[in-house]
Amino acid sequence: MINRHNWQRTLESVCLPIAALIFALILFGMFCAAAGQNPFAVYGSIYKAAFGNWRSFQNTLIRAAPLMLTSLCTALPARLGLVIIGNEGALVVGGLGAVATGLTLGTSAPPVVVQIAMALAGIICGGVWIGAVGALRHYRAVNETISSLLLNYIAIALLNHLVGGPWKDPSSLNKPSTYPIADLNMLGKIGDSRVHYGLIYGLIACAIAYFLIQRTTFGFAARTAGGNIRAARIAGLPVGKLTIAICFLAGSCAGLAGMVEVAAVQGRANASLNANYGYSGILVAFIARHNPLAAAIVAILLGGILASGGILQRVHQLPDATVLLFQGLVFLSVLYSESLYGRFAIFKEKSLVTSH
Repeated sequence: MINRHNWQRTLESVCLPIAALIFALILFGMFCAAAGQNPFAVYGSIYKAAFGNWRSFQNTLIRAAPLMLTSLCTALPARLGLVIIGNEGALVVGGLGAVATGLTLGTSAPPVVVQIAMALAGIICGGVWIGAVGALRHYRAVNETISSLLLNYIAIALLNHLVGGPWKDPSSLNKPSTYPIADLNMLGKIGDSRVHYGLIYGLIACAIAYFLIQRTTFGFAARTAGGNIRAARIAGLPVGKLTIAICFLAGSCAGLAGMVEVAAVQGRANASLNANYGYSGILVAFIARHNPLAAAIVAILLGGILASGGILQRVHQLPDATVLLFQGLVFLSVLYSESLYGRFAIFKEKSLVTSH
């Protein structure tokens, strides 16, 4: 039996998410019509705010950078069959670790050294945070979805405690914050644009994640364990080590996103660090079918949607939470589309059988 290249599965993995997005757009348009707005005018405003000109596109790219990184927190463990949704918590603790490192080093070291140290701190903090989820799953059989979700609340509570207490800058009255990071230690902008180097971090992380999963023996072992964990154990694969390692790498990406938000956008830690990028990253991972390269593209699209919240409120008098509603509709549509895989004849696998 000689298997032909299965282009049908590739086509299916592209067409069904696109169909889910179109369906979500239709539902969102119905909501806009019920609110007394022209759906096509709303679609046009979203496009204008996201991709209408270079300035708008920069806003989209700024929001896409953390989405790329947080999406990997869900996409990588999915290769092991794990559903991790602790992206927001890993981002928050990564940002806190980056702030602590930046404030500790201050101007005593060259800016590049401080930036690298902050990045490593974010990576380690986020990695340990989600790595603990993997350890709980392997050693104590604790459901990873529930434990990672609960860790989000713990991370947010820790953020609120630190910025409102031990780490609070007394001058931050209306919005409790930590002391600011030195301007010299902030991540710079790319060329003459407003887009920071966090976008480069996100693109590189997605490329490395794809190579790691698809082109290395480590990735092959992870995919094997995700496909059939019993067979993986029989084959002698270290399932426990794989689980913890993948979860650590996943959390490190989200932790790096926290560092990017602190060192490129906020300049300090405050409530704005909890900006729901982690939750949106879950949506990016599912739409991209847990493919790191596809996640980079989807993050840009979703970043454009997030950038359109203001114009929907100003021009169409829609609530500020309209964008969150749109995200929810997309998420539900994508989840439903998962049940449709393998049900259409045009997408089914084919093989060429030859007899000798």
